Amino acid sequence: MGDMRPCKVCDFKRQHSIGVVVTSLEQLKIKGGESLPIGPDAPVKVVLEEDGTIVEDEIYFLCLPSNTKFMLLGPQQMWCPVRRIDGGTSWMNRDSMLLEVDAVDGSISQVEPWWLLAQQLKQNMSSIITMSETDLQTLVDIPCAQLTSALNFPESKVQNLQKTLQGALDHREEVRQAKELLQLYVKAVEKQDSQEAQSGLEGAGDTFAPGAGGMDQGDGMEVDSASGFMTRTLMVLKGKTSPETRLSTEELQVVLTTGVPALEEMLGWDGPRTAALLEACRAEMAARLQRVQALGYLSSLGQPPEAARQPDPEPQQRVEPDPAAGSPDTQG
Repeated sequence: MGDMRPCKVCDFKRQHSIGVVVTSLEQLKIKGGESLPIGPDAPVKVVLEEDGTIVEDEIYFLCLPSNTKFMLLGPQQMWCPVRRIDGGTSWMNRDSMLLEVDAVDGSISQVEPWWLLAQQLKQNMSSIITMSETDLQTLVDIPCAQLTSALNFPESKVQNLQKTLQGALDHREEVRQAKELLQLYVKAVEKQDSQEAQSGLEGAGDTFAPGAGGMDQGDGMEVDSASGFMTRTLMVLKGKTSPETRLSTEELQVVLTTGVPALEEMLGWDGPRTAALLEACRAEMAARLQRVQALGYLSSLGQPPEAARQPDPEPQQRVEPDPAAGSPDTQG
């Protein structure tokens, strides 16, 4: 049997407090749950009564000093800090009275939610990060005088605090809008990629068929009769490093529609090398489509349509003088 440890436990309202002697964290849950109005079969969570730190690790529990006060939380229960008020008698220089947030007294049960949020913020300013947007907006909307009274801070500090809370709200909204815009952009690019790929598959055969009218054979773009590839395409594929970066978009489309077995026969390569080349061409094609779509989409967002279509009239109205005719002064 382990060392016996005296502990104090209370319920989430701090209305019941008892002392128990246990040897483990699990025994604390069992004994405390039986002694407090939680129920022996209900799941129990253990937190430090002072600051709400969750205690789940057995070693951490054993490292705590004797007579540490714990709060046992049942289902739908949460830790709240202790309210401290002086009731207008601070001039008497005595300790403030401890009032429980969830006490039976009707006046205490009517505590405004914003007050609890203010106390949470007072104890730990970093809790701004974990607060919901509704909680942040609640604290922003509270009159500065009331928040100053609840926090017991200087008014200037409370004003800066509310500005910080509003800034946190604005930042979250900007992040949300940026995510939505990014999602729309990705969907647009994927849709355009699909359409481009489909049109490329449909038109590749006609565009690059032997004897097609759009091919300028006088510029060295002859078509290899055996493979159906342009001579230049075969030369680039066989003799260049990273050939996918040196092929045109139309040539990449032809390579992608050919497939690994046909490319193996044309290039005289083994399967892995040919598959790697095909994958590199596919990645290059996707990168090109993405760059084109990104530039077009972002350009349309950053410039109004009318401004994009109409050039600046001033450069068109400027007329350079004719050097042969001389300057206007000499002509006069």
